[in-house]
Amino acid sequence: MPADELTEELSHLPGFLIRRLHQINQALFAELVAGTGVTSVQLSVLTVIGAKSGQDQSEVAEAVGADRATMASVVARLEAAGLLKRSVSRHDRRQKLLALTPKGRRVVEKAWPALRASQETLLAPLGADQQSQFLELLTKLVDEGNNHGRARLKRD
Repeated sequence: MPADELTEELSHLPGFLIRRLHQINQALFAELVAGTGVTSVQLSVLTVIGAKSGQDQSEVAEAVGADRATMASVVARLEAAGLLKRSVSRHDRRQKLLALTPKGRRVVEKAWPALRASQETLLAPLGADQQSQFLELLTKLVDEGNNHGRARLKRD
């Protein structure tokens, strides 16, 4: 197959398009949420911890679909930035329990309106019905493919 045909085929593969959409999403996040000083993964972690303080680090990792090594690194950076605190469980010394600091709560409160705006911008080319359908199909793909990722996403 000629190279130009392969390039054309590549540009229509779902994985290629998903990667490109991810790049666009990250650029929008960086543009609109930049003032908070956190990454999208860090904001996800802070949001989950803020919703239920005192969760174990592994529970939070499952809630955001992060592997253990990534989660440990993210938590260490967030703790160093004063956005969360870790404590050892009284029931199981191996467990690291996580809670937002007041500074971490302020970052989440500041970032969410900007995050919503970035997502609205991302989906703006689609009509309301298309947005619902896109999110439904995207959720189905994530749920059905969950076993193939390095880390599983646990949904309640």
